[in-house]
Amino acid sequence: MKNLKILIVDDELGIRTGIRRGLKNLRVSFPFLENDFEYDLIDTETGEEAIEIIEKEKVDIVLLDNKLPGIEGIEVLEHIKKKKYDLAVMMITSYASIDLAVKATNNGAFNFMPKPFTRQELIAAVENITKHLYLKRMTEKMKKSDRKIRFQFLSVLSHELKSPINAVEGYLQIMNEKQVGNNIASYEKMINRSLERIKSMRNLIMDMLDLTKIESGEKNRNIRQIDIIQIARIAIDSIEPLVKQKNIKVNTKFPDEFITKVDASEIEIIFNNLLSNAVKYNKDDGELFFSIEKINNKIQIIVEDTGIGMSEKEKSNLFKEFMRAKNKKTRNITGTGLGLSILKKIIDINKGNIKVESELDKGSKFIVNLNL
Repeated sequence: MKNLKILIVDDELGIRTGIRRGLKNLRVSFPFLENDFEYDLIDTETGEEAIEIIEKEKVDIVLLDNKLPGIEGIEVLEHIKKKKYDLAVMMITSYASIDLAVKATNNGAFNFMPKPFTRQELIAAVENITKHLYLKRMTEKMKKSDRKIRFQFLSVLSHELKSPINAVEGYLQIMNEKQVGNNIASYEKMINRSLERIKSMRNLIMDMLDLTKIESGEKNRNIRQIDIIQIARIAIDSIEPLVKQKNIKVNTKFPDEFITKVDASEIEIIFNNLLSNAVKYNKDDGELFFSIEKINNKIQIIVEDTGIGMSEKEKSNLFKEFMRAKNKKTRNITGTGLGLSILKKIIDINKGNIKVESELDKGSKFIVNLNL
């Protein structure tokens, strides 16, 4: 939950009271955000007092009347612009004119809300200004970040998305022009490949969202008592189709129950990443070993496979974003290159550690220790 402070500046007590009543208990959410916004409301009847409050307190949004006793609202707006305060201003006035609108816009006002207004109009205006403020602050944050790293990151991301988009576009063009006839069965392989490409892009986007939440500190953690063995069994079920396809034998070693305080979603990500990699990079007719036990007040998770293994160079780059082993053996293995970097960040959040043992053509072993 994020709390934003709204300052109401109007000399009419009825307007101030009406706005307070209209915004009471308001909670605003957006599809692209995990947290909702709530509002703390303060008010004043003069421009002079408004400036004093802004200089003393962290104000996020100002609802500003122009016709005020003493200095006018437009002068308050000019002061805010001059001082470069990080806030958003919406003018609320009965005396709007083109000249005032132009002057207010030039001084950074987000928009106008003419009096009188309904509660629905007020709420819609506050939702819009909240979104504007959030995007503005995120833009400023991105500007301050390392441009080189951001450029490299976006370059790799665009490359990862460009290839499957081109492939799907090519298949659709062939189908649109009916290049192999009118029989739908002739296009079955193209349809299946297109669906696989779309699935890969969706996985990449979801991994990107997970990574962004973790790195920005926006991920909500829900630490509670759960049985991690139940999560382990669900993770094993999720890899069953590929296990059967490659005829891999899954060996498990863990107690019937292991109740401890953790974030269920984080444990799920750890299990899913380790197990899916152990299957994808395994050999046909291979084996997978999955164990969970308590050792010295730690949860120890071990996932081992009998797959293609890794070189020392591949191991050193294992937890970097978009890093995937690229050779003849991995050519047809799909993945986003983000799973293990997300896994490592979650282990770090839990103050744990991960160790990797691997040998080419013999397999890999991942050992994770999480503090209880």
